[in-house]
Amino acid sequence: MTPESPARTVAAHQERLRLPWWAWPAAFTAGAVLATELMLGIPEVPVWLPYVVLLPLSLLVLVPLNRLPVEVTADELRVDDARLPVEFISGVVALDAAGKREALGVGAHPLAFVVQRAWIGPAVQILLDDPADPTPFWVVSTRRPVELATTLLEVSRRARAERA
Repeated sequence: MTPESPARTVAAHQERLRLPWWAWPAAFTAGAVLATELMLGIPEVPVWLPYVVLLPLSLLVLVPLNRLPVEVTADELRVDDARLPVEFISGVVALDAAGKREALGVGAHPLAFVVQRAWIGPAVQILLDDPADPTPFWVVSTRRPVELATTLLEVSRRARAERA
């Protein structure tokens, strides 16, 4: 077995969809307000206990929301645990916030695969051409939609050319 060439293993696009900076102090403040309410409402509980429990818990709740990776390699698009072989991509549309709202609105296809974060305005819509898959398209939030769309189209064309 020969090792894969570096061109096939290096990511062509890589980003992590992180929370905005203000989410952390907001969560901490919400935890402090809730701890204060519990401390005042339940006099039998020691004064320090709600703070010790709820302040770290309010921040730990945000950790999974802060880790969503979006990565394009020569073979596939990876969004968190989902994987899409690039040879099935027929088109990519970069969407601004209004375009994303329209793509995910009332007329959206019910079988579409959606990974969106409300705090990230732009997205890409990835049109699929896979007869074995009923999913018509993916909508993925991204902070750099034009760069992701360009990379996906380039990698998809290369994969289709190799397949043909």
